[in-house]
Amino acid sequence: MNTFGEHARSFRRAAVTLLIAAALYEAIARSGYFAAALLPTLPAVGHTLWAMLMDGTMLWHALYTLYRVMFGLGLAIAVGLPLGILMGRIPAVEHFFLPLVSVLMPIPSLAWVPVFILWFGLGNVTTILIVFYAATFPMVLNAWSGVRSVNPLWMRAAGAMGANGQSLFWKVIIPGASPFIITGVRQAFLRSWIAVVGAEMIAASAWGLGWVIFDAKEFLNADVMLASLAVIGCIGFVFERLVFGALERATVLRWGMMRAAKG
Repeated sequence: MNTFGEHARSFRRAAVTLLIAAALYEAIARSGYFAAALLPTLPAVGHTLWAMLMDGTMLWHALYTLYRVMFGLGLAIAVGLPLGILMGRIPAVEHFFLPLVSVLMPIPSLAWVPVFILWFGLGNVTTILIVFYAATFPMVLNAWSGVRSVNPLWMRAAGAMGANGQSLFWKVIIPGASPFIITGVRQAFLRSWIAVVGAEMIAASAWGLGWVIFDAKEFLNADVMLASLAVIGCIGFVFERLVFGALERATVLRWGMMRAAKG
């Protein structure tokens, strides 16, 4: 009941914030300062969104984008999480990979799009690899930081009680690093969306929310652009509140770990 009450209060606060933002936007849109074609009202955007949902186009664009995000994010977790853990546990691995991560991470993922197009062509492969590139570094660095932050006293206490290497890893290191790992997944997901929308504008072939936004810009269809942005925001909100929130709560309940800094 307490958890349900917390959820209700959280959604109420979010609803108030979104309603205020919507009211401010609507006031500006109706002020006449901008042309209606450039800043359509919320009813106009809602009508366009509804029409695109009803004919299925928005759903298909969203599914294509989600597929690219989840595929690239899954690859990033599969590669970045073990690599970050190994870097935190084995100094030789850390010394080898940390300079490479430090050099590659500042390079924006979108800067690689033209290069990846030359190597892999237009379409899903390039877009997914851009997402993978963008999402890998938050996973690596957060997993590495999480493993390094595990209290040495826990390690010594577990060892004194007879914990072997495997038991020590699953019962001490992973629970201790879990807040950082969850933060890494959250940051990787956010960076994935930034990367996929940008990559779809350049490298996608006719499907995806990023492609819709870029195509609508060519025809001054601001209502289509804003409808697509609304879908992106809604998907991100659902994942943040439901998926990552549930993951965090499950981790706290299972291991009793306090939540670390938000991503």
